[in-house]
Amino acid sequence: MTLVSALTLLAVAIDGYHPYAEDGGLYLAGVKRLLHPALYAHSAAFVLEPTRMSLFAPAVAAVVRASHVGLPVVLLVLHLASVWATLFAAWMLAARCWAGRDGGREARAGAVTLLACWLGLPVAGTALYVMDPYLTARSFAAPALLLAMVGALDATERSGANSAVRRRGFLVWAGSIAVAGAMHPLTAMYALGATLMLACLRAHRRSLRVWGTAALCGAAIVTAACAQILAMPESAEYVRVALTRTYWFPAEWRWYELVGLAAPLAILSVVGWRSEARSHILESRPFDKLRASYAAHAPIRALARMAVVAGATAWMVATLFARAGAATHLVARMQPLRVFQIVYPVMVLVLGAKLGEVVLKRSAWRWGAAVLILGGVMLGAAQAAFPDSRHLELPWIAPRNPWAQAFLWIRGNTAKDALFALDADYIHAPGEDAQSFRAMAERSALPDYSKDGGEASIAPDLTEAWAEGQAAQQGLSAAVTSTTGTTDAERIASLQPLGVTWVVLDARAATNLDCPYRNRAVEVCRQQRSR
Repeated sequence: MTLVSALTLLAVAIDGYHPYAEDGGLYLAGVKRLLHPALYAHSAAFVLEPTRMSLFAPAVAAVVRASHVGLPVVLLVLHLASVWATLFAAWMLAARCWAGRDGGREARAGAVTLLACWLGLPVAGTALYVMDPYLTARSFAAPALLLAMVGALDATERSGANSAVRRRGFLVWAGSIAVAGAMHPLTAMYALGATLMLACLRAHRRSLRVWGTAALCGAAIVTAACAQILAMPESAEYVRVALTRTYWFPAEWRWYELVGLAAPLAILSVVGWRSEARSHILESRPFDKLRASYAAHAPIRALARMAVVAGATAWMVATLFARAGAATHLVARMQPLRVFQIVYPVMVLVLGAKLGEVVLKRSAWRWGAAVLILGGVMLGAAQAAFPDSRHLELPWIAPRNPWAQAFLWIRGNTAKDALFALDADYIHAPGEDAQSFRAMAERSALPDYSKDGGEASIAPDLTEAWAEGQAAQQGLSAAVTSTTGTTDAERIASLQPLGVTWVVLDARAATNLDCPYRNRAVEVCRQQRSR
């Protein structure tokens, strides 16, 4: 408990905390809508979409109402709790994998310490991290999927385990899958398949290990093929939305992102199948059953094999069916490579255990140096991802980011029913750091290209609204660089029919509109005819 608590603080110190950024802002806007139904009177469908199939937003809103401490503090506490739960679940998993061995304590500590240092590791090209530096539904699904593996190992344990341990393991597995399903159904679906595969690989009978695992792999491929064949036709506008999500299509990835898929599978293959190479002491025939049992039931080997087979199957499904040129993109929408959110933690635990067991051992200065080096690399990467924001955006500290400052001014100085327009891809503007306008400003905005495009790609019924909104905002700041003022009128003509009352422009944009707020990055202007 003490180690996990200390590592929780270390993990957050390394990864940072950005509650309004990226997907954190999407989920947070949904929570705010539940707490204050008057918010987001316009484009509410994009706010509510993340809440449609998840209990995350209602659960967080319920905690806020019950605690009376305010949403920002609740978000921070729940984020810390989710990191703690993830590391605790990792410790439980490590305890099953490296128990009763020489150096087992150092291996367990090394496994969880490396995971704490590398929680912010990007998962290949999937646009996901091992764990986000903000609170989302995935924050609760992450510890649940690790606990599901713990439960699966206990439920299939035979060496010296009694029925109570196996029964408890089954309950932990079932409960964890249920929690993951309530929070993030897609994660739960892949966790279910992976843990069933783990159970097959832990079976005593070789036939069940081989054919059960093969059946699960085949079922995944057949299901994907049937989904692709039976999928409803897609509109040309939806296809345009889908193709903006390049992380769906591995053929569109850069070479190093593909290495991010291959490297974990290679590392875990060595771990998963090394027992055969090291079982020379059991070569004689009387030890055949013992050798087979050792290979089948060693938890870490079973975990490694599961991760390799599940990851390879997901890669095959994505290669076959998640293609930009496919007739439909239903399989791509299901993002089969999310399975690597299971593969990566297993790989990190394996590497950390080996580091602790072989290199760090019981040397305090080695442990300190390892944390400084491994954590320092990830700290640098985390700060580079949000260069214009505070590393820890805590509730009681004013934001440093100029875009966030403008969004807070909007919250305090504009009407709640106001409708804003920003550049279609404002999330990627220099210095913006992916801060969510809706979550921070608590005002409605036309759908943007990036995050709302992600919502439309998952919910095709939002496609028309997304296309209209992002088209109207395309190049919004670039369109007013002329000093004649004529482009103000053009922009007003395109935005007024949509009911826009305010616009947020780049500070360098020339405009004759009334802009009551300006800073070094942005200006906030009333949407009215030029003076």
